[in-house]
Amino acid sequence: MVTSTTWRTPSGSGEAVRLDLSNAREGRLWSRPMTRRACIALLFLVFLLAPGPAHAIGKAKVAALQVALHARGTYHGTIDGIAGPSTQRALAEFQRRAGLPADGVLGPRTRRALGKRGHPVYGSRAISYGMVGWDVAALQFLLAWHGFPSLVFDGHFGAHVDAALRRFQAWAGLSADGIAGSATFEALTRPIPHSPLSFGWPLAVDLPIGDPFGPRNYRFHPGIDIPAAHGTGVVAARSGWVVWAGWADGYGRLVTIAHGRDVVSMYAHLSRIRVKVGEHVSRGQGIGRVGSSGESTGPHLHFELRLRGAAVDPIPALG
Repeated sequence: MVTSTTWRTPSGSGEAVRLDLSNAREGRLWSRPMTRRACIALLFLVFLLAPGPAHAIGKAKVAALQVALHARGTYHGTIDGIAGPSTQRALAEFQRRAGLPADGVLGPRTRRALGKRGHPVYGSRAISYGMVGWDVAALQFLLAWHGFPSLVFDGHFGAHVDAALRRFQAWAGLSADGIAGSATFEALTRPIPHSPLSFGWPLAVDLPIGDPFGPRNYRFHPGIDIPAAHGTGVVAARSGWVVWAGWADGYGRLVTIAHGRDVVSMYAHLSRIRVKVGEHVSRGQGIGRVGSSGESTGPHLHFELRLRGAAVDPIPALG
């Protein structure tokens, strides 16, 4: 575990600063006096280096800060767990509004000023229905990256978090009791799931992907969006059996294909479905056409892969 590091100030003075990171998880910093700019940069260095649960992109503790700042009206970016300039500015602005020194340091006074969503630290208590806090937001972020997103990142343990948590617990072989304790915290440190199967592209179009898998605004996008003209043909990305072919809330006209090894592929927002449940399809066979059915703002294909119910990033499987 990293307990200290040397960081050079951005002021151009060349002065090296020694920082003790052994208690960085609590947001406490020890060093000799530094410039305001150095303090802001050091805060986010701590977020990046401090020990915490593993996940693919972004840090759960940064996501929790973004959720807290969003609730206070200063952060308007995506809850992505990345300590970028917009998060830095939002923290400094919150401190100014709260009458605190706008030093960008997430200390005890800033945490108290953030209210319920400023504490407690993730992992310091069992989390259950009705709770609000920093740890709830971190839990939401980790559940999403492990394939079980809740409705929105809001730091509130409501029905949406309860459902996502119970699904993850069952998936991880735990008791699905809806209480996030030590066993759930440990399971969320494991690598995020991925598809054990490879797939072809479901659309024969040379267009960049729209929204990728991952955080999107205050939600988590469980698949990828591939823009295409209305009526463009959609093909099966791998051979398998059709297990769903019809309307689904949010997805509109949806086709789901089971491929074995607990993997299914999903093709959403279709304008037309060309297969039936129980039908076997081959890779490259037409299964429908691009549309904008369901919760969609324009014609595109929403493509998902799921492993035993957990949403996984399709891009690595697509090659």
